[in-house]
Amino acid sequence: MPQSPSSPSPQAAGTSRLRVLFVSSEARPLAKTGGLGDVSADLPAALRALGHDVRLLLPAYRPAMRRAQEAAGGLRVASLALQRDPEPARLLAARLPGSGVPVWLLDAWRFDREGGPYTGPDGADWPDNAERFALFARAAAAVARDEADLGWRPDLVHANDWQSALCCAYLAAGELEGRTRPATVFTIHNLAYQGLFPAEQFWRLGLPPAFWSSEGLEFYGQCSYIKGGLVYADWLTTVSPTYAREIRTPEHGCLLDGLLRARADRLVGILNGADYRTWNPARDPHLAAPYSRRDLAGKAQDKAALQREAGLPVEPATPLMGMVTRLAAQKGVDLVLAAAPRLLADGAQLVVLGTGDRALEEGLRELQRRFPQQARAWIRFDEGLAHRIEAGADLFLMPSRFEPCGLNQLYSLRYGTLPVVRRTGGLADTVVDLAEGEAQATGFLFDEPTAEALAGAVGRALACYRERPQTWRRMVRNAMAQDFSWRRSAGEYLALYRRALAAREAPRL
Repeated sequence: MPQSPSSPSPQAAGTSRLRVLFVSSEARPLAKTGGLGDVSADLPAALRALGHDVRLLLPAYRPAMRRAQEAAGGLRVASLALQRDPEPARLLAARLPGSGVPVWLLDAWRFDREGGPYTGPDGADWPDNAERFALFARAAAAVARDEADLGWRPDLVHANDWQSALCCAYLAAGELEGRTRPATVFTIHNLAYQGLFPAEQFWRLGLPPAFWSSEGLEFYGQCSYIKGGLVYADWLTTVSPTYAREIRTPEHGCLLDGLLRARADRLVGILNGADYRTWNPARDPHLAAPYSRRDLAGKAQDKAALQREAGLPVEPATPLMGMVTRLAAQKGVDLVLAAAPRLLADGAQLVVLGTGDRALEEGLRELQRRFPQQARAWIRFDEGLAHRIEAGADLFLMPSRFEPCGLNQLYSLRYGTLPVVRRTGGLADTVVDLAEGEAQATGFLFDEPTAEALAGAVGRALACYRERPQTWRRMVRNAMAQDFSWRRSAGEYLALYRRALAAREAPRL
């Protein structure tokens, strides 16, 4: 007898087509502030390409609504009367532009405003973020239980970062009341962002009083939204194997390392993928000349074009370093500023693109003033320029103090721009140092988060560039041969999904 669309799948843990509700506060191009927006667009698309039924739930921010309507129109499909909210929310159906992934946009009054997902036009956090994302999490749990009568119920809910973490807590609370729930997976994209709010916020959530404890949502006297996922999800993931180990240590655990050690048997690291449809030098519309691993001639043209765009001398033999980043201490921008004078004195050039901390922005402007023939800083967001830096530079700098996964080093590898990275998180998992052997080397790594260590790694890279051209060319081709596609990562997520489903369907003794 055919199964109704809203019934749980009895063979979900086998080889059947899975139904997955992917819950995220952003997804490119409807809403994006960082890597979460890329993952939430690319992973659902990769899972659907493998034959699975994945739907994305996203807040209906006003700018996102406009983009969705411009792309394919919006359609009201359901309303949701949510606990503790004065008026029903609407669900609007759309498709994610560029991939066609089905999207439900949660249209509620708290999201209907101009500004960013988390901040207003003035750059300050929205004062009601606690209420906004609690509402989003309640809606996600309701959709997962098909309380909106959509005729679709997921086998598994995949929540992401603190903005949707409470979804796992709401589903766990419902199970205590006898309501069935899907399996849950929660992904930590960056543990440093935890969604911490005053303690009284907990009592507005409508969760069981027992959830207010150090084993629940309480965190040093505050209400921690990220613990909604860390404590109550069936499985936890983070975005690289090394970061999964690092966050279980006091150095990187952000005071949550004890909890993560306690859940170590349910925590796995799955490396993010790169979208090679967008990041491919052979078909990149932003470049002056295409090139490939077999034909690198275009890369020299792209270097010359970038030097001209930066107003720097067009010198093919001069090593050109690039950096595209959020300007923050996490990213090691201060290390670059401290090391830059000695690197530029060695005859290199440097181009940087990014926005962020005002002091770091001014530091880059000052560097450009001091070295006008060698340094150029663009303090802005510019997607096309980011592609041109990836293609035109010889070296790409990522001296992050910590890096859960990182994407720019993956793009750099595909573009044959050798990364200089700190040995941390996903950077350690994706870049192979020359010291490990020319046959497999793809970049240069260093250990300590200091300007001296960064300068040492760059010095090794510059020496290789100038003195060992055959080794350099081999490393470039090694880098471009790496496969960090989303298809590979999606396969690992599917294996975890099936493991989570099998555990829930196993009979309890």
